[in-house]
Amino acid sequence: MPLSEFALIERCFAQRSRARPQRAVLGIGDDCALIAPEAGELLAVSTDMLVEGRHFLPNVDPQALGHKTLAVNLSDLAAMGAKPRAFTLALALETPREAWLEAFADGLFALAERFDCELIGGDTTRGPLNLCVTIFGDVPAQGALRRDGARDGDDVWVSGTLGDARAGLGLARSEWPATLFDAREQAALRHALERPEPRIALGLALRGLAHSALDLSDGLAGDLRHILERSQMRASIDVDAVPRSSALRKLPLDAQRQCMLAGGDDYELLFTAPPRAREAIADAGARADVAVTRIGTMNALRHATDEPTIAWHDASHGPLSLTLHGFDHFDAH
Repeated sequence: MPLSEFALIERCFAQRSRARPQRAVLGIGDDCALIAPEAGELLAVSTDMLVEGRHFLPNVDPQALGHKTLAVNLSDLAAMGAKPRAFTLALALETPREAWLEAFADGLFALAERFDCELIGGDTTRGPLNLCVTIFGDVPAQGALRRDGARDGDDVWVSGTLGDARAGLGLARSEWPATLFDAREQAALRHALERPEPRIALGLALRGLAHSALDLSDGLAGDLRHILERSQMRASIDVDAVPRSSALRKLPLDAQRQCMLAGGDDYELLFTAPPRAREAIADAGARADVAVTRIGTMNALRHATDEPTIAWHDASHGPLSLTLHGFDHFDAH
């Protein structure tokens, strides 16, 4: 007999949530959850939706999908320099499948436990597979890493390596031969696509150092423009400095650049900071156990007619003419 909505919630989510330490004033089981921000801090709130066929492949491992569903939301908190607090989950399913839901919940709660983030409510309904999380975190009132804080002369930094998630998607779609990569590299590319690592520790370490930040969900070319527009800046980016894995380097150069500059799904942090903070930022990366790489500079708009733009160049400062667009959620392709 198919699980009812309430039996599904109770068995796969509510029971697991109650088994963990409770920090919400009121959690699962009422019309609303009740939470309170820490004294002297603001509540950071973000929502992300994952739709089958748009944000993940239909045959994805449900445990990996549970991980990614929460990871992409934790990444938003990381970009704001916020400490995770709690989240809600709303999901639509064509047919409740207990084994699938158990595996999904395993991936979800394993990551929630790592970051001490409590499930406090949500909703379920019948429909095409759709997963929506709203997440809450705590950040000091003056410590949030916003998109509008970049300043003239700031360095532009990224964490980790870029492009592996898009390469992993290309591998799944047979856009290039699997024989191009050995078994370890294939696994690493799939892992990058299916199990992104939210950079919470780095986001916390960047408080007081970075002037602006965001997470790279839609590709460097598209996401950097959000900082430029909010901060009214221009950027000069050294494409050769953008960090990439040895696996990605096996692709043709044009494909490498498309993956690492416009591929999306990296969930690394992009941030700006003054040159005087370089040593402190390197130390912050080391403490967070993630590489951080300086890839460019920020420049203020000089005239009223100037527009926020990105100037791409190579290691020898030769200009590059690149046609790059970030991921568009309403693009038909």
